[in-house]
Amino acid sequence: MSVLHVLFRVGDAEYAIAADEVLQMESYDGATPVPNAAAHVAGIVQVRGRVVPVVDLRVRFNAPVRERTIDTRVVVAQRGERAVALLVDAAREVARLAPEQLKPPPPMVAAQSAGFVRAIAQVAGRMVMLIDLDRVVGEERLDGE
Repeated sequence: MSVLHVLFRVGDAEYAIAADEVLQMESYDGATPVPNAAAHVAGIVQVRGRVVPVVDLRVRFNAPVRERTIDTRVVVAQRGERAVALLVDAAREVARLAPEQLKPPPPMVAAQSAGFVRAIAQVAGRMVMLIDLDRVVGEERLDGE
């Protein structure tokens, strides 16, 4: 059975997470900085009455820094009561991915990506990496408390 995924771009690479983990997507208007936060935490934003951290995936994935554009988005992901806003370069597409489309990353990719990539799929001739949300977020508290 295929599962709907939200596709997004960070730098020159495309990534995906399961759509059932996505609460909403919206334009990025900035975040409130948090003192002494990890480098990849761009700050906090309010989403549906909750305060959630913003994880800058360019920083988290060691991609070159670039200015935000009109396409910059936050993809607000939620698992249970935990939520996080993922800052991405663009997010405009959804795709259904069947289990047989998902391949494990090669060992070198798995090692270099710090476990962030849990699978790779071909989507319309493009390589898309499925991220492991827990790994990407790390040990951060995601519930705003």
